[in-house]
Amino acid sequence: MNDYCEKAKKILPCTDENGYYEIRMESIGGLGANLAGKMLGELGALHMGLNVSSFSSYGSEKKGSPVRAFVRYREGEEEILRNAPVLSPHLLGIFHEAMAKSYPVFAGISAQTQIVLNTRMSGREAAEQYGVQTGTLYCLDAGNLARSCKCRLNMVMLGAMAAASGFLAIEGLEKLGQESIGKKYPDLWKANLAGMEKGYQAVCDRQGFLCGKEGRQVEQLPQSPAGCGLDSMQEPYAGSFKGVIGGMNPAAGNSVQNNLSAGREGFIPVFHPEKCIQCGLCDSTCPDMVFRFRPGIYKGMDTMVNHGPDYQYCKGCLRCVNVCPTQALTKGEE
Repeated sequence: MNDYCEKAKKILPCTDENGYYEIRMESIGGLGANLAGKMLGELGALHMGLNVSSFSSYGSEKKGSPVRAFVRYREGEEEILRNAPVLSPHLLGIFHEAMAKSYPVFAGISAQTQIVLNTRMSGREAAEQYGVQTGTLYCLDAGNLARSCKCRLNMVMLGAMAAASGFLAIEGLEKLGQESIGKKYPDLWKANLAGMEKGYQAVCDRQGFLCGKEGRQVEQLPQSPAGCGLDSMQEPYAGSFKGVIGGMNPAAGNSVQNNLSAGREGFIPVFHPEKCIQCGLCDSTCPDMVFRFRPGIYKGMDTMVNHGPDYQYCKGCLRCVNVCPTQALTKGEE
């Protein structure tokens, strides 16, 4: 037991009727939500004297695919008997704002949910944009903070979520990082530590936005009373009781509605047509065939001319930037 364990018995600010404090992180592959969940799990178990369950849910293990990480806390003397994914989180971290356009990242929130959103918008703007009607919203430009510190985005989000929770000790996260990352890669850890502290301070310096019809700023980080319940949970679109007879999926995917912008990490290929030599290497290496070719003239000859990427389908892997021989495609911030 260390210094945090005694405080942990008193600081779980909000639990459901069964004594669980639950965290959910909505992210995409490559942003480090899985590692962030593991670190929050170790923080609770090793530094706060809590019983902890930490796990992730994802499909294909590739950059840009949706990832969810879950953490569940309970007082040290109480066993964790719940193994299901977190549906109604007390703390919600959304690592990639564009996911809100394609996935129900705000599902299950309640008045007690503290929401940390990576966005350049203010709390009021984000609540109106995404129709968030409950919970307290903390907005920060985690991507820009990560780039300024040259660190991983998950470290910035970890610091921000620790601040928004009102009880997670950033000192414990720093100690965990020092013991794992710091011993092997001391220089890398310095940058990630700076990012974590910037994320923590960004939330402390900003007012949380209390979502709802009477939306207003929260003057200080909330400290919810122990034992508060969850009052809402979004019903799934389909399931064993609501699904179509025969198990048919009536919402089949199609290229008209599909949008891969949620898979990008803040960077896009920028096309410079005056430098393009129509070699087609970008089109050959692109995994999603996003480049648009139309009839035109190049060097006095009729040919199919490259008009650059269609950003609706581009997931920002930047392979085209790496293979372009003339820098007709360069890395740009979105």
